[in-house]
Amino acid sequence: MGPPLYFSDPACLEHETPPGHPERPARITAIESSLAERGWLGYEVRQAPPASREMLVAVHSAEYVDAVRSISESGGAAFDRENMVSRGSYSAAAHASGAACAMVEALLSGEANVGFCATRPPGHHARVDTTSGFCLFNHVAVASRHALDSLGVRRVFIFDWDVHHGDGTNDIFRDTDAVLFASIHQSRIFPGTGSIADAGVRAGEGYSINLPVEKGSYEDAWFSLLEYVVIPAAEEFQPDLVLISAGYDAHRDDDQGGCELEASSFAEMARYIRGLGERTGAPVGAVLEGGYTLDTLAASVCATMEALAGDEPADSTAPDVFTGRAASHVGFHWRL
Repeated sequence: MGPPLYFSDPACLEHETPPGHPERPARITAIESSLAERGWLGYEVRQAPPASREMLVAVHSAEYVDAVRSISESGGAAFDRENMVSRGSYSAAAHASGAACAMVEALLSGEANVGFCATRPPGHHARVDTTSGFCLFNHVAVASRHALDSLGVRRVFIFDWDVHHGDGTNDIFRDTDAVLFASIHQSRIFPGTGSIADAGVRAGEGYSINLPVEKGSYEDAWFSLLEYVVIPAAEEFQPDLVLISAGYDAHRDDDQGGCELEASSFAEMARYIRGLGERTGAPVGAVLEGGYTLDTLAASVCATMEALAGDEPADSTAPDVFTGRAASHVGFHWRL
């Protein structure tokens, strides 16, 4: 087994946003400057290939993929005030999805147990045929579909710890039992989805676990839900592959959210997920989502990568009242 793997690509810097926009190229340069100072934490650095059109249209509509490409090649235009396409946007987003696909290929071939993709724009709000929340293509969804369709995987577990609900990922896999999607996110903020009652539909009923927390929530709320609700369900699911939608805007210093996590909080959640992967025999890969305050973003990514590549176990935490209420919902479908 080789060293843990880090994927990125210079093309991801070419997605341009207006001055003052929180989703900007400096997010990646801040992360990579911190990693370089730390010797890349022992990760092998790999350049990401672009996802093929075939990979993208396995998740997104062909009309939408072609529209993003056409707008980009024509010089760019804004979908709305927050979501825009520049000349470099298609290549950036295709490389971001390609990074996630290359990561799962390497993980599933046994090259490494752990990987991290630091790419942009983020992806978890992108639905089948629309952009949203700074996202163009849904990289975690594209990589999951690639694993299921082409790499012999039967079950994928996706855990989304971004402060905003991963509505695009949830919607894409809402009706399948091949993907277990779990999200801990702040309630009553963008995109306004992800209620605890949203458990999926048809064959996917029970395979969406949505756990909103209140504004101002500290790490103990996140850890309790993870340990007593998410992890038991995921262990029963027995995934072949574990992916993290790794957003960092639940950090106390990030203006895009309102929660009270620290860089060490993300490291601890990474230990929980790494432990799940070890117990189920599934490799673990993370894909960057949100996180917009540069110093705390870089510190949180480094803490996550170090925890994923380490061997320190997560500490147990005490369940709280909200965890018990959440378990009463999720327990209809999983043994908790």
